[in-house]
Amino acid sequence: MKGFGGLGGLVYSTEAGRMCPACRQPLAQCNCKQAAAVPQSDGTVRVRLETKGRKGKGVTVVWGVPVDEAGLQKLGKQLKAACGTGGTVKDGQIEVQGDHVTQVMEALRKQGYPVKRAGG
Repeated sequence: MKGFGGLGGLVYSTEAGRMCPACRQPLAQCNCKQAAAVPQSDGTVRVRLETKGRKGKGVTVVWGVPVDEAGLQKLGKQLKAACGTGGTVKDGQIEVQGDHVTQVMEALRKQGYPVKRAGG
């Protein structure tokens, strides 16, 4: 049986409260979230339509947006509202339900992002 050494360290302290598992600092002074920088990309936002693995249903996928996670959530919400449909933000990509490639590209261009259509 393996020990608990690889599971991490201090989780809670009576002195400081909850502790960040990554930097071992109190959550009030945690700098991990601030250090999570914008992902590296070539500056071009790409949009494609995916149907593979989705039982034939089309999903518009946007990736390469040079913003942080909070900005990506906000942009995803704006794109879903512009298309009048649902979707999600996961793994650094925005997924909008349905074939809305042209609408998404126009909405991104209005916000000043350089956009390319990817795929066929």
